[in-house]
Amino acid sequence: MSEAIEAFAYHVPQAALDDLNARLDNARWPEREVVDDWSQGVPLAALQDFVGYWRHGYDWRACEAWLNETGLYTTTIDGLDIRFLHVRSRHENATPLILTHGWPGSILEFRACVGPLTDPQAHGGRAEDAFHLVIPCLPGYGLSGKPERHGWNVERIARAWGVLMARLGYARWFAQGGDWGAMVTSQIGQQAVAGCAGIHLNMPLAPPLPEDLANPSPEVLKVLGALQHYQDWDSGYSKQQSTRPQTIGYALVDSPVALAGWIYEKMWAWTDNDGRAEDALSRDAMLDNIMLYWLTAAGASSVRLYWESFKLSPMTQIAMPVAASAFPKEILPTPRRWMEPYCPNIVHWGEMAKGGHFAAWEQPEAFVKELRTAFALMR
Repeated sequence: MSEAIEAFAYHVPQAALDDLNARLDNARWPEREVVDDWSQGVPLAALQDFVGYWRHGYDWRACEAWLNETGLYTTTIDGLDIRFLHVRSRHENATPLILTHGWPGSILEFRACVGPLTDPQAHGGRAEDAFHLVIPCLPGYGLSGKPERHGWNVERIARAWGVLMARLGYARWFAQGGDWGAMVTSQIGQQAVAGCAGIHLNMPLAPPLPEDLANPSPEVLKVLGALQHYQDWDSGYSKQQSTRPQTIGYALVDSPVALAGWIYEKMWAWTDNDGRAEDALSRDAMLDNIMLYWLTAAGASSVRLYWESFKLSPMTQIAMPVAASAFPKEILPTPRRWMEPYCPNIVHWGEMAKGGHFAAWEQPEAFVKELRTAFALMR
């Protein structure tokens, strides 16, 4: 196992695509739901329509070409292969930045942001806004290796990202993330990983203040209501994945329809849409992402991160500069004042007009603008 950084290419055999098509053709469907909305999960008609497009209208090869053209690399950290996109800006003084995705996302969440972040002058920015991007697949996700022993939690991943940035020759860099990426990025801050000079989160997360629970304002009541809705109606996946990831993993690895339903529901529930996931994300974009789970059989290995990381140590202070962007349809909203006891050096807090849980994916222009603003205050 080499610690070197090596180029990596990903080419899916046609036989794997033929197998997928056969499974889609032979899917065994349940009867329709007994309600007229999404309250029992993805409606049968909606998923059949989505899967029908997957089978007859979708082309994986376009995404595969983009991944290979953009720049895939591999290295081994703590015995595990870590695959990542590495896109250097043409501006030599660009700032190194590591972007971390979450579940059920992937490195493809950042696809529309790569150009504006690395070549800002071509996208309405200034040369000094340029970044060298490092976008790794989380362990067990996408193209990265699958841990064979337990222990790969967000604390360990944070340390591994420090190793990765050092191997790439970046002595001073920034980190960004949402969902599990926010947890990894927060851990980078809490551990003060060598080289990291500041972080940005698009899912800041902290517990409510006691005074807000005792005497909540209308604003806090709205936040608490969203958190209660998540707990009551939207967190079943999390309970399953954090307690019995292997059990749900059989369905996610064996059945493309099960995988599609499991993820498509979150594309609907967690985006800022007008009733359809397709209002926020294109079908091709959603299927590109699902394919990174299907083709790599990552349904079980990815969700084990919940089992690994729900036993985290209590949150501690982050001394380095912190920035955050609060999108209105975030599933776990957190007001700034809840973060302040843990982050005494908040340099930017953006309240966004539109967008949900998948910030970079849904609102790439706003996301890029937030990163430019936030990290300019840390340079």
